[in-house]
Amino acid sequence: QPPQVAAPRADCGPGSRPEPSIQGRIPAGSDPAGFDCNLKLLSHAGQSGGFKTLRYVDEAGRECAFYDTALLFPTNATNLGGLSIGVKVLDMSDPMNPKETATLTEIPMLTPHESLTLNPKRGLLAAVAGNPATAPGLVSIYDASKDCRHPVLQSTTLSARLGHESGFAPDGKTFYATGTAFQAITAIDVTDPKAPHPIWQGNITSHGLTLSGDGNRAYATDPTGGQLVILDTSEIQARKPNPQAREIARLTWPNASIPQNAIRFSKDGRPYVLEFDEYTGGTTGGGSADSVGAARIIDIADETQPRVVSDLRLQVNQAADHAESAGDPGTLNPAQGYAAHYCNIPTQTDPTIVACSFIASGLRVFDISDLEQPKEVAYYVAPRAPQLENGFDGSNYAMSQPAFAPERREVWYTDGASGFNVLKLDERAWPAAAASTPPRTCVSRRRFNATLRVRKGTRIRKATATLGGKRIRVRRTSRNRRSATVRVALVGRVKSTVRLVIRARLTNGKVVRTVRTYHPCTRRGR
Repeated sequence: QPPQVAAPRADCGPGSRPEPSIQGRIPAGSDPAGFDCNLKLLSHAGQSGGFKTLRYVDEAGRECAFYDTALLFPTNATNLGGLSIGVKVLDMSDPMNPKETATLTEIPMLTPHESLTLNPKRGLLAAVAGNPATAPGLVSIYDASKDCRHPVLQSTTLSARLGHESGFAPDGKTFYATGTAFQAITAIDVTDPKAPHPIWQGNITSHGLTLSGDGNRAYATDPTGGQLVILDTSEIQARKPNPQAREIARLTWPNASIPQNAIRFSKDGRPYVLEFDEYTGGTTGGGSADSVGAARIIDIADETQPRVVSDLRLQVNQAADHAESAGDPGTLNPAQGYAAHYCNIPTQTDPTIVACSFIASGLRVFDISDLEQPKEVAYYVAPRAPQLENGFDGSNYAMSQPAFAPERREVWYTDGASGFNVLKLDERAWPAAAASTPPRTCVSRRRFNATLRVRKGTRIRKATATLGGKRIRVRRTSRNRRSATVRVALVGRVKSTVRLVIRARLTNGKVVRTVRTYHPCTRRGR
């Protein structure tokens, strides 16, 4: 077990507004405009936020965000900024101007607690009804694959025992609902999302969980024992009759508070888990109010003997400094304060960056290029927003799991008291391989005009185009012709193809589109 020390503090570049005290502390009397270091706000939407922020690019290349609005339903419905309920759907084709296109209001979407999740392979968005303890296992599933701006409800069924958190097998065929306060995990077959049905009921205590790429391992967090639990779920994944999950290992660590969830990733082919705790050891009355679990990286190369490699912590999370900060805005509520809640990575293969919601300390970003010596590289503390959620003291309530648009160096997250934020990380702070290291060096090799033509006598009123989900400029060349200048280039990991979508609305009201696929890169020197 390495020494549990704070990560080196971020070195803030020009234009930053550094926080006023030790790393992570925002004392009374701080600037109400908030603070930022190597992160700039691009846009904002909504009046409240919950526990998950998700990004998805659908089959047509449209880019969307999904986020829940409830820290505790129905308090968000009384937000002074206006009605704010359900799961919000945003069109992110222009990240500078997110546009709300839908609100999902099935009961599990009104009160998903921490269970809102997305399977990117199938475009399924799901949640189980939950609350701070647990709730009856009502599950809703939506399909966002065809048009992410308008997810289509597939089913709402009482298919789980209890609900609080959740997880999806990567193939999108099994949804796991966890009961957290009880020994209750339900594995639900969603091969047909219109007819989900339970296939396993586990008497295991689990807060959140994620699955390995093949679905044969679950990485669960036990909030009562302060542990990471590794489960063999291969029988469930294989759909064996009367399947069972077998426990492989458990691991705890100093100052474990309430383990929240864990994400498996690999670095140079070696498997690890990013685990993160919520709150402090005193939140549930069983430990010290100054024992902050924060987050850590765990080596699982020997899955029977997992070991902690390093911790992701702030100086204010250290016991003495945490005690010194008692009484600061946001610290009187045991479900807020200076602690972690959710973390995320932009890729599960060779990630070099982690973003975490650190509640009253705002959003924090860490460089994990060296897994044994993570360092903070950026943070964003939202402007003061007095609301019911934060007791009207204006403190940050950053609880959501962040999402990434790595090709644009963007991080998306919500603050419980103020809503959805799109942030851009300074290029100097973004690790070189944060969008994942490409297996070969590529260069742009194609620049040309792609043209959409319609039949003679028909006129185009308006046209739009996206390349790989990103909006590009469209030019008018004649009444029945529009052209888009296409630069087919690589950003991040090599992709075999990139999709161009040109969509036009005609003067007669009809909509036509063309979809083309191009190869983005070639080996340098060819």
